[in-house]
Amino acid sequence: MSKFKAVIFDCDGVLVDSEAIGTGILVEMANEHGANINLAYGYKHFKGSFINACMAHIENRIGKELPHDFESEYRRRSFEGFKEKITPIAGIESVLDAIEIPFGVASSGPPEKIRLNLGLTGLLPRFEGRIYSCYDIGKWKPDPAIFIHATEQLGVNPQDGLVIEDSPQGVSAALAGGFTVFGYRPHQELDSLEEAHKVFDTMSQLPDLIQCYHG
Repeated sequence: MSKFKAVIFDCDGVLVDSEAIGTGILVEMANEHGANINLAYGYKHFKGSFINACMAHIENRIGKELPHDFESEYRRRSFEGFKEKITPIAGIESVLDAIEIPFGVASSGPPEKIRLNLGLTGLLPRFEGRIYSCYDIGKWKPDPAIFIHATEQLGVNPQDGLVIEDSPQGVSAALAGGFTVFGYRPHQELDSLEEAHKVFDTMSQLPDLIQCYHG
């Protein structure tokens, strides 16, 4: 029997395969303003981060302010990219079918992005009523507030919640909130998630990890 009473999933890179799309477009736009960076740099510095923090990083690198419409243009381009290319993380549907405790999604993205990507990948019905965005509470990872908010809404305590994350910032946020956190790392060269309680590289492993982990 699982020690957990709820599972909180990050969205990008955990439920939907969107990281390469969104980060790639952000890198492309940064380079249009002289950043001279590549996708690996984008993963390292932007993955899991609030867009305002990403923009501040780019501005510091290029030594000037970005245009006032940078964020809205990024949303437009990335939403187009998601509509053309996004897919669910391999095996996630079977994982969700196998989980026998409540689950939700907690993301740094705006609600419309979360709903768009879950809808495009056919996952939205599984998460209706259990979608939690940092934009709704005005606090972003690595602040643990979004995970605490999610478990409050699900009616469980943080120590009884399991967070599934794929970024160092998300892992840090979960740990700061008193959660158990499993790091999903399908590409081992991209992320350092060693602070997580468990690190796994294939989504199909998750149901057994949830059942067998006793901390």
